[in-house]
Amino acid sequence: MTVLGAVLGGGLVGCGSSGDSRGKTPSAGRTPVAAHAPAHPPSSTPPAAPPAAKPPTMAPGPAGLTPVFKRGLRSTGKVVALTFDADMTADEGPRAAEGERFDNPELIALLRRLKVPATVFMTGRWAEEYPAQARSIGTDPLFEIANHSYSHYAFTSPCYGLPTVEDDAMRGEVERAFGAIRKTGARHVVPYFRFPGGCYDDASLRALAPEKVTAVQWDVVSGDAFATDADAVAQQVLDGVKPGSLVVMHCTRSAAPVTDEAVDQVVPELRKRGYRFVKVSELMSG
Repeated sequence: MTVLGAVLGGGLVGCGSSGDSRGKTPSAGRTPVAAHAPAHPPSSTPPAAPPAAKPPTMAPGPAGLTPVFKRGLRSTGKVVALTFDADMTADEGPRAAEGERFDNPELIALLRRLKVPATVFMTGRWAEEYPAQARSIGTDPLFEIANHSYSHYAFTSPCYGLPTVEDDAMRGEVERAFGAIRKTGARHVVPYFRFPGGCYDDASLRALAPEKVTAVQWDVVSGDAFATDADAVAQQVLDGVKPGSLVVMHCTRSAAPVTDEAVDQVVPELRKRGYRFVKVSELMSG
């Protein structure tokens, strides 16, 4: 994996641009019983299931900074991770109340139909607005949910015009988002974090170090934010994907309305090219 080191201020800003930070960017058969073994009555208690494997994380970076993962190793072969940012900022509740949709259930249904594993980077505010959808995504083994902050405010400035989180509030943003996501009943929650807008600097990496998360960026920008041409979005992804790539897209109907159409083109074409789709946790494990 490579250690180094998108989205909205009223919808979606930033994730649809460069993978570089706009801030300062400084991971049955039965067993035979021995002939003389004593007989034991069958136990009424089934054996305990083995503990679920913990998702991989990366070691801290220089000076203990939060590590940053951008893509997998090319030596892992033709694998690619599709990631989707479920964006909603803390101040967009009134817009949702008026009918604006920050979700995209058609996209999630398409991923299920195509059997495409994916990682959804979810804001805590999105989880609060769509708790049933968050629970459905987070209890489906096809998916995993990662943290995209609570408010979707920037962790460094400038960052696409987003309001800025104070240094002493950054950890709280991450903790509050994890709390909101888990409150929905989501179980497949991984210790990964994506900076709003993809913007970060040493100060934000230092502030989040105690949370023991791995920050996840990307190496392929889909360009789906505010796009209206699904063909162009699909082509941009297809042109950018290499073995081990990590693609950033969105799960936000009002601000990325053609993402599902683009995915419907991207998936069969990449499979035709020999690619296999994985979640970020699998890509990170190498």
